[in-house]
Amino acid sequence: MRPEVPAAASRTSRASFGERLAAARSGKGSLCVGIDPHPALLAAWGLPDSPEGLERFSLAVLDAVGPVSVALKPQVALYERHGSRGFAVLETLLVRAAEAGVLTIADAKRGDIGSTMQAYAEAWLREGSPLAADAVTLNPYLGFESLRPALDLARSTGRGVFVLALTSNPEGRSVQHVGGDASVARSIALAAAGENADPDGAGRPGQLGHVGLVVGATVGDAAERLGLDLSRLNGPILAPGVGAQGAGTRELRAAFGGALPLVLPTSSRAILAAGPDGTRLRTAAERTRDELA
Repeated sequence: MRPEVPAAASRTSRASFGERLAAARSGKGSLCVGIDPHPALLAAWGLPDSPEGLERFSLAVLDAVGPVSVALKPQVALYERHGSRGFAVLETLLVRAAEAGVLTIADAKRGDIGSTMQAYAEAWLREGSPLAADAVTLNPYLGFESLRPALDLARSTGRGVFVLALTSNPEGRSVQHVGGDASVARSIALAAAGENADPDGAGRPGQLGHVGLVVGATVGDAAERLGLDLSRLNGPILAPGVGAQGAGTRELRAAFGGALPLVLPTSSRAILAAGPDGTRLRTAAERTRDELA
């Protein structure tokens, strides 16, 4: 039996994450742009590796590509390295994006158990939290059910989660591929699909659920080999690796096949390298989006 959602996390009147994502896709396409303020990229933009440089970089990306991207995905670690002032910049970015009607996916990859997972959930998904994003990435390798506080809170607040399932880094195979047809990755995908099929989740035909997966755009035929039927997820799939990591239309088709309509291709460095000029940034995002359409 699943625990009840606490009273403080009662269902919001906000449209569901799936509904808001569908609305954004209908007007902007499917490209998600990562905001990755690496020190080298800040330097290339002529910005200091400091909270001030971080803020100028982040808001410039929001202004330039927010209007043409389905969502922005700030990499939390690159804000965290600046300590409390870095988190303050991230809070500003999330608020400004919400004010502009731009969806945000906090790439935090959080995962733990019990009250600690509850705290992570409240930090990134609770209404009124200074770090509240439209969605957050989660790490399920303490067991999918350990994510329950975040799964339930996201559903109740109209937000979403993206659970790591099949990543493209070589080390991921040592965990995610274990089991062959009964692989760890397949069990995660099945559990996510189950959440979206729940009457308290998506529940309505054609509407994406609030639980998505992270599947690398460069995994090739790994999903097929491991028995993952991603087309049955009924939720969005975040697919990092477009551009600098080598993925394009061909790689996306090879990796996702019939699940391609669920995919949010994600590009970071290939687009951000066009900055700091805002017009060039937007042009790079539009070109990438159109090439993947």
